[in-house]
Amino acid sequence: MPNTPQITRRQLLRSAVLVPAAGALAACATPAAPPATSAPAAAVPTSAANPFGVATDKPLEIWIFDGGFGNAYAKDIHEPLFASKYPKVEIKHNTTKEITKVLQPRFAGGNPPDVIDNSGANAMDFGALAQDGQLLDLTPLLDAPTWDDPSVKVRDSLDKAVIDIGTYDGKFSVLGYVNYIFGIWYSKKAFDENGWQAPKTWEEFIALCETIKKSGKMAPFTYAGKFPQYLYESLLTMAAKIGGNEVLVNIDNLEDGAWTTDAMKQSATRWAEVGAKYLMQGTAGLDHVQTQTAQNKYEVAMLPSGSWLENEQKDTTPADFAYQMFVIPDVTSSDKMPYGTLHAQPGENFIVPSKGANPQAGLEYLRAMLSKKASGDFSELVRTVSVVKGAGDGRALSPGAKSASDAVAAAGANTVYWRWERWYAQLKDEAIAATGQLMSGGLTADKYLERIQKKADEIKKDSAIKKFTR
Repeated sequence: MPNTPQITRRQLLRSAVLVPAAGALAACATPAAPPATSAPAAAVPTSAANPFGVATDKPLEIWIFDGGFGNAYAKDIHEPLFASKYPKVEIKHNTTKEITKVLQPRFAGGNPPDVIDNSGANAMDFGALAQDGQLLDLTPLLDAPTWDDPSVKVRDSLDKAVIDIGTYDGKFSVLGYVNYIFGIWYSKKAFDENGWQAPKTWEEFIALCETIKKSGKMAPFTYAGKFPQYLYESLLTMAAKIGGNEVLVNIDNLEDGAWTTDAMKQSATRWAEVGAKYLMQGTAGLDHVQTQTAQNKYEVAMLPSGSWLENEQKDTTPADFAYQMFVIPDVTSSDKMPYGTLHAQPGENFIVPSKGANPQAGLEYLRAMLSKKASGDFSELVRTVSVVKGAGDGRALSPGAKSASDAVAAAGANTVYWRWERWYAQLKDEAIAATGQLMSGGLTADKYLERIQKKADEIKKDSAIKKFTR
């Protein structure tokens, strides 16, 4: 961090050949090559039913991140659907919680698998993968007919943000499968029994924290102390509410002073107050599962997370807990974005490596995933919302999923997102470390933002790092 010798992304990529990097700092380690611009040459003739020319004599190797959604959806929904059309293709199913550690050496060796759910805290760096030509251009997938209806193209079945956020250097390379919806989560049972109301203003939020603290029944607030990105999500969303969406666009585009704007200072100051007064004891040393389980035990009232939370905690959540989510409250009457504004963007990111052995089957597997049946079954199984339009129609939604879906519907066009943490892994690492210090009192709001801005400036000046804009 501040005293760590600086290295360029290219040096980082090359170093992976010798020593696989931990965490999300590095992705691959092969000489730079131009990204693929179209689907690879088909192994067999293409047709409307087989648009990519999938061969029946080549295995399909799949790696699934075993996180909040588990991997049963792949084994029980997606893979059987693919096999129903290609029964002779051997599917090699694999799972891991350590995507970078396990798969980075495969990229270094030039033999990556065919489909990867590149998600989780230890996901590979998308920016580095794109820079190094490791991501297959998925545009042919968008132009292919949907699995369900040959008259509809895949691109027309997806939320527009999927294509916007998954595009690197003009090429659609990353498929976000889940509509991640972020907010502050709580138990409806706990709130109803204690007469607590979800706050709509920051003043009400602080008053609620005081009430809960004085009750002695539980701590007011916590977050995954070991993974402070859960907290900076709320901080950034609040800054966008205060200063408008341009706050986030400027951060993405590495604009000078983007991290040190007044909107960012106001937000960081308010969250630092929460860290100083209302955190559950021991928060800094706990991971996401520990803090979430503490909430299931009614040891803490509120925490920031995404719409995967309900499924991730299904084994420890009391039957009558009733997850609910509220959006970041209004800060002042001068906020540029209205009440209801929230952070929502595609996540659970799937890629087809450009140097995989069977990219045709990889593309076809994604096409099967994007069918209404597969995406609808997925949403019902893991209690979340898919990016496929209409996938949840007629499906029974759990309390948390319904709460999150209702919040998105109420937000309308007032949703925000950012891309810097996917584009610049070193900046993400700096923001994570700095946010932990902010919440534990080790940095003031000003010093916190100055630290992250310094890292952003270093990245902007480093010619070896590929720059992206939106």
